[in-house]
Amino acid sequence: MEDPALLLTPVPQDGPVAPEGLPGMALEAVHAGFPSPAQDYMNPCIDLNAELVRHPVATYYGRVVGDSMVDAGVDEGDILVIDKSLDPSEGDMAVCFVDGEFTLKTISFKDPSTGKAPLARNGLWLLPANRSYPPIHITDSNDFTVWGIVTYIIKKVK
Repeated sequence: MEDPALLLTPVPQDGPVAPEGLPGMALEAVHAGFPSPAQDYMNPCIDLNAELVRHPVATYYGRVVGDSMVDAGVDEGDILVIDKSLDPSEGDMAVCFVDGEFTLKTISFKDPSTGKAPLARNGLWLLPANRSYPPIHITDSNDFTVWGIVTYIIKKVK
């Protein structure tokens, strides 16, 4: 696999962690159209754990290492919110454990060369979002687990 590692961290179970030095207020809504008075949208704080985590006991944060998902907007250093309690579906972005290594890919039950679901049970594909990497065909011979489903991606923009 080309993704050397995902750095995984469990969600804190003892409530929100307030970063030091940040103001005690946060914006509830930021309009992307015409400007509006910000005072109307002030809220005491936004708890990212409450906003982004549906299943706290089964949710982890992971930092992306590698470039196999850049065409899906996932860049090295991005932070993933990963829910281990969700079942995988077609098109889900997932952290998978394949033959002793973690990798981040899109799950597909269709053969990428034909676009059709295979007749055999061996029909799971892990699709990169970078043409430099090939799809990974998962068969019974692989040691494979869908470790968790990505529910959010947190990006640094500057």
